[in-house]
Amino acid sequence: MADQIPLQPVPRRAPRRPAYYSSASAARRHSRYQVEDESSHLDEMPLMMSEEGFENDESDYHTLPRARISQRKRGLEWFICGGWKFLCTSCSDWLINICRRKKELKARTVWLGCPEKCEEKYPKNAIKNQKYNVFTFIPGGFVLTVTVVREAVDEYRRYKRDKEMNSQLYSKLTVRGKVQVKSSDIQVGDLIIVEKNQRIPSDMVFLRTSEKTGSCFIRTDQLDGETDWKLKVAVSCTQRLPALGDLFSINAYVYAQKPQLDIHSFEGTFTREDSDPAVHESLSIENTLWASTVVASGTVIGVVIYTGKETRSVMNTSNPKNKVGLLDLELNQLTKALFLALVALSIVMVTLQGFVGPWYRNLFRFLLLFSYIIPISLRVNLDMGKAAYGWMIMKDDNIPGTVVRTSTIPEELGRLVYLLTDKTGTLTQNEMIFKRLHLGTVSYGTDTMDEIQSHIINSYSQVHSQNSGSNVSSTPSRKPQSSAPKVRKSVSSRIHEAVKAIALCHNVTPVYESRAGVSGETEYAEVDQDFSDENRAYQASSPDEAEQTQVSQPFLIWKMLQALYHLCGPPLDSFQEIPVLFVLRSPEMDTVLQVALVQWTESVGLTLVNRDLTSMQLKTPGGHILTYYILQIFPFTSESKRMGIIVRDESSGDITFYMKGADVAMSTIVQYNDWLEEECGNMAREGLRTLVVAKKSLTEEQYQDFESRYNQAKLSIHDRNLKVAAVVESLEREMELLCLTGVEDQLQADVRPTLEMLRNAGIKIWMLTGDKLETATCIAKSSHLVSRTQDIHIFRPVATRGEAHLELNAFRRKHDCALVISGDSLEVCLKYYEHEFVELACQCPAVVCCRCSPTQKAHIVKLLQHHTGKRTCAIGDGGNDVSMIQAADCGIGIEGKEGKQASLAADFSITQFKHIGRLLMVHGRNSYKRSAALGQFVMHRGLIISTMQAVFSSVFYFASVPLYQGFLMVGYATIYTMFPVFSLVLDQDVKPEMALLYPELYKDLTKGRSLSFKTFLIWVLISIYQGGILMYGALLLFESEFVHVVAISFTALILTELLMVALTIRTWHWLMVVAEFLSLGCYVASLAFLNEYFGIGRVSFGAFLDVAFITTVTFLWKVSAITVVSCLPLYILKYLKRKFSPPSYSKLTS
Repeated sequence: MADQIPLQPVPRRAPRRPAYYSSASAARRHSRYQVEDESSHLDEMPLMMSEEGFENDESDYHTLPRARISQRKRGLEWFICGGWKFLCTSCSDWLINICRRKKELKARTVWLGCPEKCEEKYPKNAIKNQKYNVFTFIPGGFVLTVTVVREAVDEYRRYKRDKEMNSQLYSKLTVRGKVQVKSSDIQVGDLIIVEKNQRIPSDMVFLRTSEKTGSCFIRTDQLDGETDWKLKVAVSCTQRLPALGDLFSINAYVYAQKPQLDIHSFEGTFTREDSDPAVHESLSIENTLWASTVVASGTVIGVVIYTGKETRSVMNTSNPKNKVGLLDLELNQLTKALFLALVALSIVMVTLQGFVGPWYRNLFRFLLLFSYIIPISLRVNLDMGKAAYGWMIMKDDNIPGTVVRTSTIPEELGRLVYLLTDKTGTLTQNEMIFKRLHLGTVSYGTDTMDEIQSHIINSYSQVHSQNSGSNVSSTPSRKPQSSAPKVRKSVSSRIHEAVKAIALCHNVTPVYESRAGVSGETEYAEVDQDFSDENRAYQASSPDEAEQTQVSQPFLIWKMLQALYHLCGPPLDSFQEIPVLFVLRSPEMDTVLQVALVQWTESVGLTLVNRDLTSMQLKTPGGHILTYYILQIFPFTSESKRMGIIVRDESSGDITFYMKGADVAMSTIVQYNDWLEEECGNMAREGLRTLVVAKKSLTEEQYQDFESRYNQAKLSIHDRNLKVAAVVESLEREMELLCLTGVEDQLQADVRPTLEMLRNAGIKIWMLTGDKLETATCIAKSSHLVSRTQDIHIFRPVATRGEAHLELNAFRRKHDCALVISGDSLEVCLKYYEHEFVELACQCPAVVCCRCSPTQKAHIVKLLQHHTGKRTCAIGDGGNDVSMIQAADCGIGIEGKEGKQASLAADFSITQFKHIGRLLMVHGRNSYKRSAALGQFVMHRGLIISTMQAVFSSVFYFASVPLYQGFLMVGYATIYTMFPVFSLVLDQDVKPEMALLYPELYKDLTKGRSLSFKTFLIWVLISIYQGGILMYGALLLFESEFVHVVAISFTALILTELLMVALTIRTWHWLMVVAEFLSLGCYVASLAFLNEYFGIGRVSFGAFLDVAFITTVTFLWKVSAITVVSCLPLYILKYLKRKFSPPSYSKLTS
């Protein structure tokens, strides 16, 4: 990074620090003296201190004062020196807190099926995304009507979407049976029945399920962005009840903690009072069903504990804000400058009058005469232009399915500097494809997978033929080949061992979906399985939340396997080709990755067909079944980065320990080799996710010794985990390296060229994901978010201020490298060194934040907005991306596998990530350029006529007499110039193909040069010049026909405006030509029919326009001369500028 940036720690009393970070200092604030504690030494510490200096206290920071004693001033001196500010601030804060006081959230006791027993009134269970109420839309005037109507239409669309969600029907269990209720009518304490594939309407405690095991799976993609399934367990007391109606025969209640943000934790109790003794059951996260999740298996019954805005999903969603585009803010600043100019001009006119008579009355008259300086019609034109841009975006055939949901900020698409994107479902399809199998001496890719399949077929067919005569199982035992060492070391043998290891070392279970309602069977039927092809699917279950609970992992795995064993049904006698659903539960290891490996072994001929608590069966290419007994499973953890399994071959009795894991963990476990590190690096550079697979054969004595030590370690009371890990590690020595696998997380279509286009356009891309660090890093490489020539700095985990200090120093020494940081480390850095961290991160070519919560994503967006002042864009496809999308200046949602929640909450909705390139490069550019030209031309239109009024008043001794009558002023801004000026929304400086081919043109847009004070002053000078020429020219050339000066000057004004529109246009459209001639025709017609308005003051009542006069050659050439003098110099200047200083886009088009 840039060494010249001074890194200083955040001041201790920085006003932006949240209250919970400064509670200690707040308590000391009221003491008479302030003595800094130990952490204050870090405040005085230079951030570039070396690690040695930090550890050995050798730096010079200890020479600074170690204690800062400050005595507060008291009495009058304190009040004068700033105490009055403190009192005023305290009073205002107190009033604000009184006005904004919110309802205090409390824990609650919920009686089952008795909402009326609730002591407090809880919010309605209705979703509300609307930003306004009825009173917001009381129109304030004609000019604001267009804006109000547009906002009202957007709000009505949001209302319809909310109404659709709130009107969904659910079954509510009552004493009289089931009744249908709307989602918005559900109350705390209701017993709600949710069917399979139905959305859970509110936060509930899981009481009962149709599954006999008392557990079910739910999909949480709309809550946390993960497409994997989660296992939930019903309360055992209610699950054991004989019938569903018995829930009303017991006297029970649930105690739930107060509503909070954390979706991965819950504390509560279930109490049944009518039993002796009373039943008390602890409730945790595994007993909850959060709103916006979907039931994936069975039917569930739950008691509602949180509704509406108190649900976890709503609390993790930030309130939608009114988004105002940067161009609108810039135009507001220019409008303020015009208002000051109006006041100044009026005062100057009154001053030149000499303040004679009632000068204040003349001042107000001049304010009214020059009021056209303020572009009142600017808002109407811009709003209509925004609506036109939105229509063009939705009608673009190159980005089908794009929807503009917020029509107020299309120009923001052309001003973006930071793009914050989700990973799963946005950059990737969340689909794994097996790409590479490396055996050390030979490597197989996608084009040579058929060779692997032929080796597997030959291997098993040979073994079967050898064993068929002796009535031996078809298991390809290695014993018959023991006398032939060359065969054991052949490529075919090594492929066979590698594929078998991959097929056995996992936590995947095949699930066969049962037919419902066959021959009158109940929903618990375990027979009549449906093997039709259309039911074939693959799914996985993620355990992230299980790591947050206090439930032991073996218990969770046992519950999961118990549920899966029920779903699988009894062992099948013959495993024919049937649809299978692979379900998996493996902590931290990517679930989709494990399923992809099992699917690959199936594609090459070795299929996993059954698995229960103690065994698994594989089917060979010849249809023979191989049975392996599961002796031990060692799950994948974030610390070990590997998983293992010990299996016994049913036919031979051989015991084998298989293990797979990350190369950093496996490199020290496997036997010495000279290719693993190099090949892992090669695959990583290709963006492939690598797994090292190894095995170790065990004798019966070795396993019995291990089992006894392992069981003894599990019974330990102290340091159980450490002792268990030590026993397992005793096996992980000198393992035989079988293979290295490379799996690609399938990217969305054209992600790589799109990201490259955005980088070339000067847009910095940050990837914010809830996934683990290794996965995020691989995707950053494979998607070319990080180029192959760039280094990656992985920010080490930090938990204290000192660790963050050292790591920031290490990061600061790196140059031109991408940053990868976890959410926990990010929180620590932002707590102590917010400004320094953001300043360093913004200089990185790419930033990857992994393990980010939804609120962290939104916080990062706000940090970039606050510290850089640049425009940000957030893009995602899941419910966990909504907060980030709504916090960004421009939010883009993708309709994908994770539902439509992000799409509905976004400002723009697209169907594929690649569409963002055209959306920004083409439509963003056009919207910004067109609005900038339109806004400045509307200002010019008001300035030129105000200049003419000022010249007219100055000539006639500063009289406050209007030059043009009211109708002409209204017509000037409407029918005479409206169509040509508004036709600027069809203009374009660069063709779409050119904008996509040269994305570097986008960089100029972020500099804001199309609308700035410089361009504004140029238009002001043009207006003054043209207004002066038109008015003085009319007075000089028509001195004898002064009574017709209105018609003369106004005609020249209209012609000048039409020519100025033509001067501004860069690409002509046929509608522009129509608008020009239509406006000219309207004006010519008005000369004949509205001639009574072309007079001066009271003269207009008796003076009518002489049609014969305006048809004379003298009139025509003089008006033409005035118009040419006002426009020709501008044409010449424009030509010279394009000749000697052409814009960047003109160089390309020429």
